[in-house]
Amino acid sequence: MHQTKCYAAHSDNTPLVNHTIYRREIGKKDISIEIEFCGVCHTDYHYAKNDWGITRYPFVGGHEIIGVIKGLGEEVKDFNLGDRVAVGCFVNSCRNCNSCNNDFEQYCTEGLIKTYNDLISDPGGHTFGGYSKSIVVDEHFVFSIPKNLNSAGAAPLLCAGITTYSPLNHWQVSEGMSVGVIGLGGLGHMAVKFSSALKAKTVVFTTTEKKSEDALRLGADQVVLSIDEEQMKKETGRFDFILDTVPVAHDVSRYMPLLKVDGTLCIVGSIGLTGNLNTRPLIFGRRRITGSLVGGAAETQKMLNFCGEKNITSDVEIIQIENINDAYVRMRENDVKYRFVIDMRKFEN
Repeated sequence: MHQTKCYAAHSDNTPLVNHTIYRREIGKKDISIEIEFCGVCHTDYHYAKNDWGITRYPFVGGHEIIGVIKGLGEEVKDFNLGDRVAVGCFVNSCRNCNSCNNDFEQYCTEGLIKTYNDLISDPGGHTFGGYSKSIVVDEHFVFSIPKNLNSAGAAPLLCAGITTYSPLNHWQVSEGMSVGVIGLGGLGHMAVKFSSALKAKTVVFTTTEKKSEDALRLGADQVVLSIDEEQMKKETGRFDFILDTVPVAHDVSRYMPLLKVDGTLCIVGSIGLTGNLNTRPLIFGRRRITGSLVGGAAETQKMLNFCGEKNITSDVEIIQIENINDAYVRMRENDVKYRFVIDMRKFEN
């Protein structure tokens, strides 16, 4: 095993601080990566603060990782030393369950291992994420980055990107379809970029009028102020697909009449209870509500390749690791446009 520097939380009420962790030795199918950039996800913040009551300390966040290969296991065939690569939300799965056999590792039922906070036999006893100088990952969960993509902008593709791409891909959003995007934050702005690149008619729903200009800049064809009932009524029965990216509980029933018959509303933002659901629009329009996590390994690589073809990256603000606690405060206050990314290159090991 080898030691590496990181920033870690040691409790739910103390700041992240400089810390040392240990990474396992490189196995036959492992890749050792020197981390250059790491995105900051709201999930990182929730785990650091133990908002869900499941955090293991010390906690090292970060599951939007871009870096350079520094070591290869003897059986690794598809990567070379010096390659620029990425790691996302998971670092292993059972590879044997029905989900894994169908390239849906994100829904693994027997042994999904998240990039941080999951129990493993490695040094430290649980996984540590990308707020660190290096990481060792099985090659199956390492991805190639198209050469034309900026590293910092590519980092959030590994979570915010695949979270929004996967449902658009699964429900086969394509040219000529009408797509609504609820919310324009870290997830929402990626959804707009993807939907626009797929040549769908893209409409953003927001409660904040001042976001209209930015929504149009990102590729939206139209913006609807969702607190304006007249504007909402005009959209009745229009949409093939609506992607709900809002990260907090809210009433999704008011969006159901906006769907066409057989239309789909997919939730990717809010986890848990989301208000009282009025089933009338579902029954009287054969409409459906569903949800989606991220994508499996194959779909993640497909998404990255699509981003390379369309030159899609996230809009980011680059910070240094020493400013991560300030970034958490700003995230809590919704003061980020649209994603923080840590430049790990200046963090001394």
